[in-house]
Amino acid sequence: MQTMSYTDSFLSVLPPLIALSVALITRRVIIALSCGIVAGALLISEFSFISSAEYLGNLALDLVWDDGAANGWNIQIIAFLLLLGAMTSLMTATGSTSAFANWAKKRIQTRRQATMTTALLSFVVFVDDYFHSLAVGSVTRPLTDQAGVSRAKLAYLLDSTAAPMCVLMPLSSWGAYIIALVGGLLVTHGISDISPLAAFATMVPLNFYAIFALLMALVVAYFNLNIGPMRQHESAAEQGQLFDAAKGTPAGSVNHDFEADNGSPLGLVLPIVVLTLVTFSSFVITGAAALEEQSFSLLAALENTEVTISLVYGGLVGLLISVVFAIRQRLSVAQVGQAIYLGLKAMLPAIIILLFAWSISGVIGDLETGKYLASQLDGAINPAMLPMLIFVLAGLMAFATGTSWGTFGIMLPIAADMAVASEVSLMLPMLSAVLAGAVFGDHCSPISDTTILSSTGSACHHIDHVATQLPYALLVAGISMLSYLVMGLSGSVSAALSIGLVVFAIVTGALYHRQQTAATALNNSL
Repeated sequence: MQTMSYTDSFLSVLPPLIALSVALITRRVIIALSCGIVAGALLISEFSFISSAEYLGNLALDLVWDDGAANGWNIQIIAFLLLLGAMTSLMTATGSTSAFANWAKKRIQTRRQATMTTALLSFVVFVDDYFHSLAVGSVTRPLTDQAGVSRAKLAYLLDSTAAPMCVLMPLSSWGAYIIALVGGLLVTHGISDISPLAAFATMVPLNFYAIFALLMALVVAYFNLNIGPMRQHESAAEQGQLFDAAKGTPAGSVNHDFEADNGSPLGLVLPIVVLTLVTFSSFVITGAAALEEQSFSLLAALENTEVTISLVYGGLVGLLISVVFAIRQRLSVAQVGQAIYLGLKAMLPAIIILLFAWSISGVIGDLETGKYLASQLDGAINPAMLPMLIFVLAGLMAFATGTSWGTFGIMLPIAADMAVASEVSLMLPMLSAVLAGAVFGDHCSPISDTTILSSTGSACHHIDHVATQLPYALLVAGISMLSYLVMGLSGSVSAALSIGLVVFAIVTGALYHRQQTAATALNNSL
């Protein structure tokens, strides 16, 4: 069908703004996303109800069937979620989750130990952000629950160590994708004195948001730094109210009528470890198969890997291991079947939100919201300001569209063209600013699949996660903007990073001192 173009119109930003506003007001994600989708459909069809209905029908069909074939990416992500839900449910039914929690109580007894374990796992599980949020969430949720850490805090730690870590690592699905994009840009602009991998390595210390987001996660985990709405969630969690602000049980939680009393911690750890190993092996194998006649290298394999089918393979083997443990625990066939059914059912709310998020991303793509936002940078801007402005624009685009990878695809070529036209030495700093801004916007966006999966992995109410994470993300973004401004003005990466680190230390130190002072005053008044 013929659709209206809004490349040059502010109206292209309206649907994501509507979705965000309704979500914050009603706290009902599906209703909010539905409003944004319908508003976008009406704009695209020039307010023709028949054309809007036709467009929405095609949009729904594209979720599972695209260009005459099954939409493998979406279907495989949903399959992985279902497999992980079934596996997690079996872990509970076999008593493995409780056994792991009891084992952990003897070794991980404090909130600090539980949260630091969660944060530090980002340096181990970084091959993919989806996998990180769901797998690490499954492992650490029993630890944080028994330590009295809120699900909102767990969701924040998962989200703040997923994409920020993946975007810094060349041996990840993110790193391989970025290296491929940067390599194409270097060829386009005739830059041959640096390889794509060397360019990526040079950009790592320039990705200020990712660096400071990881540091903030470690500070929050170690010092229990709570700002904004997180204070209420943590206070309630200390009193045993894990779902204080949520209505009902969050996605990913399973309530069983039965649970084996002879569970083993190995029943939780082994399926996750096997899942991790099989998934990474599948990354390499599927990537190597795509290389065909090219010589094999690990980086090239990860660049061409099939991420979603690899996750499915890992999920299948992980579920099989959990079934074996269930048989060992003498669960009946009916109990195993019921546990799997409950796990699948528990994932449905997250899958529904994900389907709606994908739908509004399709609407936003058709409205060309990203191109409109990119066009708002004036060509007469002082080159020294460009890294900071590119960071802000990439953040707005990722926030509005809910995708960091899509923002990479749109903004990296634009940033490269602007650098060549103004000051070619700023190319890598500006490309880094795009990466940082995209992660920041995606981090904050309620329609981002990574944000949704972090909520799922922690079994946290989605809007609670968005609301509690936002103050931390905005604080880190502010420090990152300052660093990009310093880098643009001075041309020195070390100066920009040093000033950012000093400001980061001062701000977090002041917040912690204020928190301790308030706690002392409260104790004295009791």
